Amino acid sequence: MPRVLDVVRIQLVHWPALLGYPLLALAAMPPLGWGIDVSNGETARGAHEIYLLPMLLGAIASAHLQTMTQVFPFTLGLGVTRRAFAAATALVVLGQALLLGLGLVAFDIVERLTGGWGRETRIFGLDVLGHGNPLALWLVYSGPLVAVSAIGVLAGVVFQRWRHTGIYLAIFGSVALLVAMGALAKTQNWWPSIGSFLGGQPSIGSFLGGQPSLTLFTAYPLVFALALGGAAWLVLRRATA
Repeated sequence: MPRVLDVVRIQLVHWPALLGYPLLALAAMPPLGWGIDVSNGETARGAHEIYLLPMLLGAIASAHLQTMTQVFPFTLGLGVTRRAFAAATALVVLGQALLLGLGLVAFDIVERLTGGWGRETRIFGLDVLGHGNPLALWLVYSGPLVAVSAIGVLAGVVFQRWRHTGIYLAIFGSVALLVAMGALAKTQNWWPSIGSFLGGQPSIGSFLGGQPSLTLFTAYPLVFALALGGAAWLVLRRATA
């Protein structure tokens, strides 16, 4: 465990990418939302939502891609094992998601207290995320952050193992798979059933607020992240500096 914590400290050397830029993106969302409202003029009236949260997801994914392509080769040169590096990466991903999730909860509280930044704007308190207590909302925010981090980690490992060829093949393969699945769902008329399934997910404990969004935005992303993490570990075992 001490060895893993040492690797965590090494990864945190590039804290601007892991925390600085995501926090900057988080802080930039309210003024960006205000600018969008101003540019829309009279159409920005009444309660409305502005979808800026993907900014944060992009910053997080790129940070972990850098970890795998820059920090990983460096730590291998220091004699760090791949197992220790993988464990440290998991701790960093979890800690980053919980910290940024807490920041999102804080901004959501401020958003509600200020009446939507004075314009009835909802940037953080989106209806699709539910309106549970702060603990439930913290988990709802953190789940997708872990999943996106796992995507960045896997992309970085694939690049480290197979370089640009691996990335291109992964992108084309993923797009082809999604298109094939979408076409199959359409031909079999599965979309109404899928929508009903996703819209009727059970909650995870009434003590967390009884929010169905906990299953959709916390449980499923964590399962997805574990699957990608397992795939990343299989590739990492063969990756070289």
